[in-house]
Amino acid sequence: MQILDSLVTQAATIAAIRRDIHAHPELCFEERRTADVVAAQLTAWGIPVHRGLGTTGVVGIVKGGDSPRAIGLRADMDALPMQEANTFAHASVHPGKMHACGHDGHTAMLLAAAQHLAKHRNFDGTVYLIFQPAEEGGGGAREMMRDGLFDKFPMDAVFGMHNWASPRVGTFAVSPGPVMASTSEFHITIRGKGGHGALPHASVDPVPVACQMVQAFQTIISRNKKPVDAGVVSVTMIHAGEATNVIPDACELQGTVRTFTTEVLDLIERRMREIAQHTCAAFGCEVEFRFTRNYPPTVNSAAEAAFCREVMASIVGPENVQDQEPTMGAEDFAYMLQAKPGAYCFIGNGDGSHRAMGHGGGPCVIHNPSYDFNDELIPLGATYWVRLAEMWFARQGA
Repeated sequence: MQILDSLVTQAATIAAIRRDIHAHPELCFEERRTADVVAAQLTAWGIPVHRGLGTTGVVGIVKGGDSPRAIGLRADMDALPMQEANTFAHASVHPGKMHACGHDGHTAMLLAAAQHLAKHRNFDGTVYLIFQPAEEGGGGAREMMRDGLFDKFPMDAVFGMHNWASPRVGTFAVSPGPVMASTSEFHITIRGKGGHGALPHASVDPVPVACQMVQAFQTIISRNKKPVDAGVVSVTMIHAGEATNVIPDACELQGTVRTFTTEVLDLIERRMREIAQHTCAAFGCEVEFRFTRNYPPTVNSAAEAAFCREVMASIVGPENVQDQEPTMGAEDFAYMLQAKPGAYCFIGNGDGSHRAMGHGGGPCVIHNPSYDFNDELIPLGATYWVRLAEMWFARQGA
């Protein structure tokens, strides 16, 4: 691997910052301490800082030369509302909050790159360092954009990176096209007529209606959309009833829908609404149907994905740059990619063998209470950010 020496030298210092952030997780739009840490480090390295976009976002500005060209490098800062199972020294001090997705590591990798870029400035253009809040459901990318991210800081392209479970450190993955799904949620209330469980004929039972509806939703996937188009409908919550001998008045269904295209999402929403309405009508029930679209699909532009693959290959060799298998997970970097060319890649986090004594018994995959970011990635990920910036401006100036 061709890792920059300066990033290896500073790795322990940046890892200490990462572990401090891990120990003090903050949820969506609450990342005030984390933003303070980021801003203080950037300022200490002579990097101008703009704060407040998306409530707690931080943007650092590193200029090299006098070219008007610019790119953005983005890291997310927020944690998840879940209890950490690890007991090592840098485990969360806040009950019910945990950096279980590695955003502490993403922040650390971009900080390491920021220090190198500010010191060497081996490029002709401007690098905007985007430290984003509220990726975990809050749409922090969208909120930073609404607050003028791309107006205040015009850029030609924007890039993001996420750690991913892998057999070993030293691998990357990137591909053109959809790489993460859209995320939507639905809330359906079926209203019948409650009564005695021994006298069903005197009631309108919403529970069998809900059962019919759950089964019918899966026919959208198997019989309505094209087999080659990806889509998921998952009913994840069913709530009804308070006693074994009482037929309830209502039954609630909730869940999630994932797709890689808006066209498939449109189809699924329309068919779910029709199935809900007509199934309830057939059984004499009323229905309330709510469908909320959250993050759009994350779609890498082809030229930028190919460029990122070249950058990765120059660091770890082409044999260690994999095709990015699309995942039905969602990512609000999608909003930025709707506005700007760019690419969102994965960096291999290893198999969990890096974890210190005191980690939980679960696997080292994201959103698991035993997860921890692998600090070995910090100089590697930072090298990727630095080389991406240098090669981007060198190519654009050729």
